[in-house]
Amino acid sequence: MTPETPLTLSSQVRVTEHRGNDDLLTAGLGRDGLRAMVPPGFADPASPTAAELRRRALWSNWRGIADLSPGGGYGEVYGSTVNVPGREFSAFARLPGATQPHRVLVQVPDAFDTGRRCVVVAASSGSRGVYGAIAVGGAWGLPKGCAVAYTDKGAGSDYFDLDSGLGVRLDGTIGTVDDGLAFVPEGADGKRGIAFKHAHSRDNPEADWGRHVRQAAQFALQSLEQAFPQSAPFTFANTRVIAVGISNGGGAVLRAAEDEGEPWLDAVVAGEPNVHVDGGRSLYDYTTEAALLMPCALLHPALAPLPQPPVSAQAAPLWALRCASLKQAGLVEGDDTASQSASAYARLRARGWSDAALRAGALSVGFDLWRAVAVTYASAYGRHGAGEGPCGHAFSAINPDFTPRAATAVERAAWWADGSGIPPGAGVGIVDTRMQLPDATLPGLQCLRALHDDADAAIHAGIAATRARPPRAGLPVVVVHGLDDGLIPPAFSSAPYVAMAKAAGRDVRYWQVPHSQHFDGFLGLPDYAARYLPLLPYVYAALDRVQAHLDSGAPLPVDATLSTTPRGAGHPLAGTHLAIPHN
Repeated sequence: MTPETPLTLSSQVRVTEHRGNDDLLTAGLGRDGLRAMVPPGFADPASPTAAELRRRALWSNWRGIADLSPGGGYGEVYGSTVNVPGREFSAFARLPGATQPHRVLVQVPDAFDTGRRCVVVAASSGSRGVYGAIAVGGAWGLPKGCAVAYTDKGAGSDYFDLDSGLGVRLDGTIGTVDDGLAFVPEGADGKRGIAFKHAHSRDNPEADWGRHVRQAAQFALQSLEQAFPQSAPFTFANTRVIAVGISNGGGAVLRAAEDEGEPWLDAVVAGEPNVHVDGGRSLYDYTTEAALLMPCALLHPALAPLPQPPVSAQAAPLWALRCASLKQAGLVEGDDTASQSASAYARLRARGWSDAALRAGALSVGFDLWRAVAVTYASAYGRHGAGEGPCGHAFSAINPDFTPRAATAVERAAWWADGSGIPPGAGVGIVDTRMQLPDATLPGLQCLRALHDDADAAIHAGIAATRARPPRAGLPVVVVHGLDDGLIPPAFSSAPYVAMAKAAGRDVRYWQVPHSQHFDGFLGLPDYAARYLPLLPYVYAALDRVQAHLDSGAPLPVDATLSTTPRGAGHPLAGTHLAIPHN
């Protein structure tokens, strides 16, 4: 990270008010509305209003991150969906040298205390849009009267329809390239399908995650001066700033912690961070490995019983087919499914995968998430543009036979609110020109893996640009990670990061949480609820602890492997299950 990252806005600032039945935290939905299985509707599905899109985006992002199911404990044991009135300030910001902007958004509650100034800066998890940390930073900071600043980290759900030339405006509605869109891919003329920022910006946004976070914090100070001109100036010297994120957002705030310029961060909390350091493994490395080998390895009896669903009896024949395909490709050994599965399992174990991570990784196999991540990151690391996807991959609306088609107006209208930032989903699928039966996706996956193993220069340069360094000396940092994480195993990310930071003499504390996997949002599935605990309570608790430390000098958390207890089938979550430490 460079010492200085100036804030440059590439759009006007949009200011909206949110009170009554359209508040900051849930758009008036409250916990019951967020629990609804059907998303908030649009009066005109082909042309929803900005307010309708915002409400639906909040619904989608809450449900993607938090366990809101009855008995899950949200709003009772931990967390809050209280109505928070206030204002939102949003804009497009651009990093020096970047091709595309990133979204920044600041929520300023009416209860903000100009005499006790606090900003929570939160980076979206995964590749989500700008509300992708609402259940993380917003749920903790807004009820406390803090302003909360968000960034989509140069990713997000600002999809661009190459067929129609239409994309997403600042307010989430669909417009043309003359409307000041969030993302217009370079060299899009004559291309077909769908482009999105994470894959097609040519910026490798992950390399700049820390600078994205800093610009969001700078935008927060600017927004507070606009909100409270009588109390200006708002500066890093007179305003407390705490950064928080989970998953990719956790990696982003750890990258922001490196900034060695003028101090601007007061503390950092990173949950289940995707962070790459020497001694760990890059996301692309273990994702492409898992995409190939894990379906076969999951048949090994050491991993039984696997979580249900999406794992089911219907999946077993497909996984057996993958075992046979891997044998034919020379990637596993054995003459039958059992021995081939044992070979795949042994290879993954030798590469650092734990049994707990493999079991939880079944979720990513079931939802084809490994392939989705690999396709997107290969394009991002290689700085590919629209229509240039490596290994013949592209994105489009998809027919039932997996052939591409043009998107409809109704599909386009919902992309910004419904999309997770990485297809497939929200009506956008992966086009794989290498598909070949019987194991249709295997050729494409082998190609993606070869980009790593054969040392493709662009891919490895892109990965190297994401390598993290120790945080700034004296900056309190708390890392929280579930030991059953099957998407970002702590052995590949948090553990080597903490070791690196401590070896450099930095003040990093580490909570390891048994019986917690990566996706709180899936704990509404009964078998997952019985097996696993949510991670968000520990992130909130870590934020409480760093706040107390900054307020009164209370001690920071000590390193701990917690003594958690799964709640079991049919039991509501209780505080005793969580075993959150108090020292």
